[in-house]
Amino acid sequence: MTTTIPPTRARWALAVVVVLAGAAIPVLRYLVFWPLDQWQVDVEVYREAGVSILTGRPIYSAMTEAPQLLPFTYPPFAAVLAVPLALLPFGAVGWLWTLAQIAATAAIVWYAGWRLIHRTGARAPITLALLTVPMLWLHPVSDGIRFGQVNAFMVLACLMDLRRPRPGLLRRIPPGVLVGLAMSIKLTPGVFVVHYLLNRRWKEAATAVGTAVAVTVGSWLLLPEASFAFWGGALQDPARLGPNAGTSNQSIRGFLLRVGPDGLVGDALWLVLVAVVGFVGFQLARRAYRAGDSISEVAAVGLMAVLLSPVAWIHHLHWMVVVIFAVLGADPLHDRRRLLAAGVVTAFFLCRMPWWGITWLSHPDWPRWIGRVLQNADTFGSLLALALLWWALHRVPPARHTPSVVPDHAEQPA
Repeated sequence: MTTTIPPTRARWALAVVVVLAGAAIPVLRYLVFWPLDQWQVDVEVYREAGVSILTGRPIYSAMTEAPQLLPFTYPPFAAVLAVPLALLPFGAVGWLWTLAQIAATAAIVWYAGWRLIHRTGARAPITLALLTVPMLWLHPVSDGIRFGQVNAFMVLACLMDLRRPRPGLLRRIPPGVLVGLAMSIKLTPGVFVVHYLLNRRWKEAATAVGTAVAVTVGSWLLLPEASFAFWGGALQDPARLGPNAGTSNQSIRGFLLRVGPDGLVGDALWLVLVAVVGFVGFQLARRAYRAGDSISEVAAVGLMAVLLSPVAWIHHLHWMVVVIFAVLGADPLHDRRRLLAAGVVTAFFLCRMPWWGITWLSHPDWPRWIGRVLQNADTFGSLLALALLWWALHRVPPARHTPSVVPDHAEQPA
């Protein structure tokens, strides 16, 4: 007697195969052929924090192995979450963390692109897989795989918390909780609290802050010495994050540190640019919220987390996955300009232009301004993405941007 695989299961199985096949490009590059002394260096930082808790050594004094010698730079709550990593061999952690990043990126595509994906009906699993694969090749996403980073999980948490209709998995969890937890692991999701406050969403802001305070106090009670070391010293030490003027820092401040001016004038210019970009970005997020377009809302605030932060590494731009689907909208085939705009963002961030700029600058006879433009390309790309978000949101009258574009019955798979 033969058994047949249900069509839905077969499609999901095929979708998994497609995603894993597509992921093989960054995975082979960064987990198989990458130098061992640079292998999964950031997840090693997290794991070492867990080891510090289990062995009783100071969390913020410990370093990873040479030649990296990286310190733990996250709040104590993140160290608590890293304890399970310390129970596994580092090699297993690197591979499991990579698979988790791939799954989280697929989930981001599912939640950010559902307006588009649900239109394909029974073929939704295959559509999801085909849309996920190029997202895994984006420079910020592949860099997250390269280092073993947490950004995929931060983006997913904030997206799930703000997206409307609310994902079925979270209907009993108050909005703001996931943002609060994300803030307790990494401080940059705090921009979502600013967004809540600017839109007088007091309950969500209070829930996010209350969640962050609760887990932070709990971590303080569990790890008092580590908490004092972080909040009383490590947090104020920018050198722990690495060279702020390095190419990897693609925030506005990183751009200014590389091209000048220096000193008080540079600081003043940075504050002015932060004020201007912040005003535009939060106004765009406000419009998206009022229009019922929660994907554009999350995309705009996520870009603020990168552009306004003093330090924003390239892999922090995992938000581009949400940006691309915000620009695509619900039905880009009926608005080809949206398809073109999303294609521009995708193509831009498939490239590794900041590192092309470093290569260019290493040739003394080549025009340096071209190298500088390339070196700071992801800063420019973030501003371009913000402009295209603004354009996409203004293409359709706000009355048409309502949660009804994703019917509640379409949420069952979530």
